[in-house]
Amino acid sequence: MSNGKEKELDEGSPPEPDPLDEHYRTVITAITDGDVVSFLGAGVNLCGRPEGASYQHGQYLPSGSELAEYLAQQFGYMGGDKKDLLRVSQYATVMRGSAPLYRRLHFIFDADYPPTPLHRFLALLPGLLREKGYPPYQLIVTTNYDDVLERAFQEAAQPFDLVSYVAEGEHRGKFLHRLPDHEVRLIEKPNEYRDLSLEQRTVILKIHGAVDRKKAGNDNYVITEDHYTDYLTRTDISNLIPVKLAEKLRNSSYLFLGYSLRDWNLRVILRRIWGEQQLTYQSWAVQLAPTTLDQKFWGTRGVEIIDQTLEDYIAALSVRIQKL
Repeated sequence: MSNGKEKELDEGSPPEPDPLDEHYRTVITAITDGDVVSFLGAGVNLCGRPEGASYQHGQYLPSGSELAEYLAQQFGYMGGDKKDLLRVSQYATVMRGSAPLYRRLHFIFDADYPPTPLHRFLALLPGLLREKGYPPYQLIVTTNYDDVLERAFQEAAQPFDLVSYVAEGEHRGKFLHRLPDHEVRLIEKPNEYRDLSLEQRTVILKIHGAVDRKKAGNDNYVITEDHYTDYLTRTDISNLIPVKLAEKLRNSSYLFLGYSLRDWNLRVILRRIWGEQQLTYQSWAVQLAPTTLDQKFWGTRGVEIIDQTLEDYIAALSVRIQKL
């Protein structure tokens, strides 16, 4: 039977160490060295969303499956998997044309959705790192079309460069560069383009296009099966983006946030950037309750899975960075 003194000692004992402490130390070291590229998928839109809540225009951004189901309803898709965004979008384009699909997508993304905890963390990170004497700027790659990340940076008063892919039209297959003053430049010769530098500002690279809330006709979305086929047959993506960003992609660790194995666009990204090879720097994917297939998939790329929710992961990372 325990006496009171033993109980007192137990209550005063230090808490059990977090089994992910070593992981956090490794990631934070890579961040402070300027060696981490964050990859954001549609799942980041669920970060911080109340349990049971679903897509709501202007309040909660849709996940990939929610966007597919919404479009399936709007365009009368009667196929088997209404959560297959590529298939549903292809159906909408074939049956109605790309313009109605683009109008519907513009409506969805033309709203001031509140930034999630993850968006705010990334936007506040440059200021935190600068205060502590570390390289402040980062390369963030996303396959999302919305502008929530950009608005989070604006709210944090952090300048950034936006580089986005052109999916259709005269400049299809090239990238546009929007500067902090909103000037837009076409990147015609990536190997000669020198107007981007991570020593000056964070760069947000939207490799599947983006909504243009100022002019609907300027929207670009890699979203249909035809888009992905075209995307895959083009040259390696590192030959389409400015040389400094390509160098950063080749020489960095990667933190995959908001992706799952069923995300076909993730497999396209990996093939476009790295081919069949493993990543050369230690990299991580935050994914709750991964399956055996997930583990094998990520393992073939040399990516370690972190079994945790995005909310808990970002909260823990934020606390540790503030304590640097």
